[in-house]
Amino acid sequence: MRFRAQRSTASAPLPEDVDPAPRRMRAVVVDGPGPAGSLRTADVAVPVPVMDEVLVRVVAAGVNPVDAQTRDGEGVSAQIGSYPSPLGVDFSGVVVSAPYEAHPTPPGTPVFGMTAFPRVGGSYADYVVASSHAIAVKPPRLSHVEAAAVPLAALTAWQLVVDTARTHAGQRILIHAGAGGVGHFAVQLAAHFGAHVTTTCSTRNLSWMRELGADVVIDHTTTPFEEVVQPVDVVVDLVGNAHDRTGSRSLAVLRPGGLLVTVPTGGWTRYSEEAAEAGVSATSFRATPDGVTLATIARLLESGELAVYVDRVFPLDNAAAAHGALEEHHARGKLVLQVSDG
Repeated sequence: MRFRAQRSTASAPLPEDVDPAPRRMRAVVVDGPGPAGSLRTADVAVPVPVMDEVLVRVVAAGVNPVDAQTRDGEGVSAQIGSYPSPLGVDFSGVVVSAPYEAHPTPPGTPVFGMTAFPRVGGSYADYVVASSHAIAVKPPRLSHVEAAAVPLAALTAWQLVVDTARTHAGQRILIHAGAGGVGHFAVQLAAHFGAHVTTTCSTRNLSWMRELGADVVIDHTTTPFEEVVQPVDVVVDLVGNAHDRTGSRSLAVLRPGGLLVTVPTGGWTRYSEEAAEAGVSATSFRATPDGVTLATIARLLESGELAVYVDRVFPLDNAAAAHGALEEHHARGKLVLQVSDG
């Protein structure tokens, strides 16, 4: 049997309303570990997609805690190959270049997703490259600003609540920091899948948490949660032990054999040992880019069964102010950078 030679995989042609990418672009970069004020806008080369990657013109970029941690010399800063380095993981924009003509997201497609920062350039830029497996078509009802607030936070919430905690009807779950970027998705998803949801937040967010589906809302500024929470099956800890030993205190509210999923593990190296001593299980967590799950999340957003909240929007050139606001820890939902017009 003879096999035909494989056809050339030329990039998909550009529609008339999609401009080709230039060679240079704006990007917010770090020159090394430093405070928020060290962020600067630089002129850098537009990244070149390879293999399964798409090139996207960025309209908006989400701002995440890992961005600030990395800028400060923590996070994933150890994996940055060279400086200056653009920051950012989340983005929403329009495909400019796809790997082949019949690609599911051809040029002109509005998409949102995650870049493989720090192995490739970050999303605080005019253009970004991303794996085809880390993006999904943007929900039409969402603006690019709203969509840029979704990928990392919503995927983290899904992978915490659905994949790790295996949330189901009748399950009792405690979610710390329910009003944050990940938290406000986690509360909604846990409620969506039928769990009895308890969450902690500040005073101004109490009624909002109930609107998102929480059954019990605890004001962490006035009430120690361990004094009022009934035994739960799972604790999703988005705070950790860095503040008021939230992780360690959470062990006391788990039923025997329950599960603690702790996201910030810095400063709490003995979480596994402490959990075992308390008769429960504990695991750390790392989010994974997943375009298939992101497409499922997109359908929930489009149907209105899931909502995203954007607290504030900053222009790209004012990324330093966005990081400053993030580090104040008072944001409700997400902060977003407006990179270009939609």
